[in-house]
Amino acid sequence: MRILALDTSSNTATAAVMEDDVLLGEYILNHKKTHSQKIMIMIERLLDDLELEVSDIDYFAAAVGPGSFTGLRIGVETVKALAHAVNKPVVSVGTLEALAYNVPNTDYIVVPIMDARRNNVYAASYIWDEELKELGGSEAMSIDECIDSCGEFLETMFVGDGVFTYRDYINEKMGDKAIFPPANCLSAKASSVAAAAFSKIKKDEVQSYIEMKPYYIKKSQAERELEEREKKESNK
Repeated sequence: MRILALDTSSNTATAAVMEDDVLLGEYILNHKKTHSQKIMIMIERLLDDLELEVSDIDYFAAAVGPGSFTGLRIGVETVKALAHAVNKPVVSVGTLEALAYNVPNTDYIVVPIMDARRNNVYAASYIWDEELKELGGSEAMSIDECIDSCGEFLETMFVGDGVFTYRDYINEKMGDKAIFPPANCLSAKASSVAAAAFSKIKKDEVQSYIEMKPYYIKKSQAERELEEREKKESNK
């Protein structure tokens, strides 16, 4: 069983191919946010290096959110197009869930955080107990609310790009209760999306490409501006 997985939900663009529980290849690029220009090139090079065709892939997986609105659309639409072309199923993986797969089987509570700007983060909490189990679902909150919600835990391991922004502040507030993995475990990895997808496939949590859609916690700026314009026009 081969899975092609993508994550374009943050500044990092990443693609991977996993066959059963073996990672065949992975590309990660964290340089400028040009996902629309780079992701198909990454996929083509990855498949070419592995001597595979798109038709050789059995499942297509994407990190569906939360995250960058534009980035999520690029990843989801790319996976849907590929799956449609070869009539294969897709797997939707939560972005924060995928980040938790960066640190498998740890004894710590895992709290992935993604920078949502203006002192806000997208956050969730998980624990490894034979498999990954969700403690708290994906939410948009202030970094202070996130830290406060971790108060009940003895020790918390933080992953995700929010660590780069808020690490010092988290250390200041939580001290030794805050744990951070090495830098290679912090950012998005398509291999983690693939690993999460592999677990979901075994539970038959798969979809038609038509059913896959991005998961937005907050409305995009364009949607908010459109609603505001419509509201003003209706009040005239």
